[in-house]
Amino acid sequence: MKRKLWQDLFVWRESKERKPLLLQGVRQCGKTWLLRTFAEEAYQNQVYVSLDINQRIAAYFEESIEPRTIVRMLAAETGQPINPGTTLIILDEIQASERALASLKYFAELAPEYHIVAAGSLLGVALDRQEFSFPVGKVHSMTLYPLDFEEFLWASDEDFLAGQIKEHYMSMKPLNQGLHLKALELWRRYLVCGGMPAVVSATAQDGDLSQAPFIAAGINNGYLADMAKYASPSEAVKARECYDSMVAQLGKENHKFQYSVVKRGATGPRYDAAIEWLDMAGITLRCSKVNQGLQPLSSSLDASSFKLYLGDVGLLCAKSEVRVGDILSGGAYHFKGALTENYVAQQLKASGHALFYWTSAGTAEVDFLIQGQQGVSAIEVKSSENTRSKSLTSFVKRYAPWRAIRLSTKPFGDAGGILSVPLYAAFCI
Repeated sequence: MKRKLWQDLFVWRESKERKPLLLQGVRQCGKTWLLRTFAEEAYQNQVYVSLDINQRIAAYFEESIEPRTIVRMLAAETGQPINPGTTLIILDEIQASERALASLKYFAELAPEYHIVAAGSLLGVALDRQEFSFPVGKVHSMTLYPLDFEEFLWASDEDFLAGQIKEHYMSMKPLNQGLHLKALELWRRYLVCGGMPAVVSATAQDGDLSQAPFIAAGINNGYLADMAKYASPSEAVKARECYDSMVAQLGKENHKFQYSVVKRGATGPRYDAAIEWLDMAGITLRCSKVNQGLQPLSSSLDASSFKLYLGDVGLLCAKSEVRVGDILSGGAYHFKGALTENYVAQQLKASGHALFYWTSAGTAEVDFLIQGQQGVSAIEVKSSENTRSKSLTSFVKRYAPWRAIRLSTKPFGDAGGILSVPLYAAFCI
């Protein structure tokens, strides 16, 4: 599968200031495949080790983290020669070894000629622990997310359509009706399967979505297993309760996360650490409330209010058990707004945006605010062609953002200064 991070890996390889690479990302998003495929393309050979599986190699790091000692050990253990510039060393699941993570600093300082990458599914969780010493300034970090909708189109052999969407986003001229309807059909398919490579590869080519919920359910179960394995017993129970409440959280009219939905009597002090665990693991995406629409948005952060989305809309679809036929038909069904909003959160996050939202005394709400060099963009999400709402207009009058965008199933256009952007083009924002 073609991934947007692919070219970034080649830039890293050729950089004169190259440091060890640390690739983060939620479990099952394709990190191992991407790195091993990159190694096959760009290097003469690769030395791959999963520190979660190979406990003997993980134990070696407890004895020494001197780079050349590690190189000799890896070469002996794997039977592969390790040569500077032509061999890629891949340390997978590096969160399983604190000392392996620390060794990256010494590769940067003492042996920069070696090309080494480390990947981890729960690095955010591991690095949040006090005993982990992060090699600050000694690594180059990247994050891989589940496939966004553009990458899904590539995987579906729809490169032309992806290019047309980007071109028309720039001009705000509508796609022809045939392409518009085709893009909406593929977008609805994406709501079902999401961006997890295992699900996409099983559905993108032959169009059979029947297995998508079952594969996604397996990934969801894997996340529950990770909670039991990598969190403390008390934290694991609370993280699971929060995770299991996600459908109910997003299914209510107000998508603000409410502790009472998790469990009767639940409070922030008891569950905040569990929510932080889910967020650091990349399993959920936090969207924070701000009280003003002025840049920098974080200057008016309301830490007591936030929305929580799943990191992948296909996983949410599987958890919600919405009927696939209802989604593909494009008609009205319960949970449609929640799936659509979660989809947009996923696309914005994959594009590198921090997520914020704004409300005004409970009378108006803008679903997403993002910021960039030009200023703040206000984004309203509608799951159909019904775009009547006063919230975005109210926000525009009050704060005059750089851009006001209304995402819906309508074509590209400009309605009185509010950009109409089809939902399938959210990855362009």
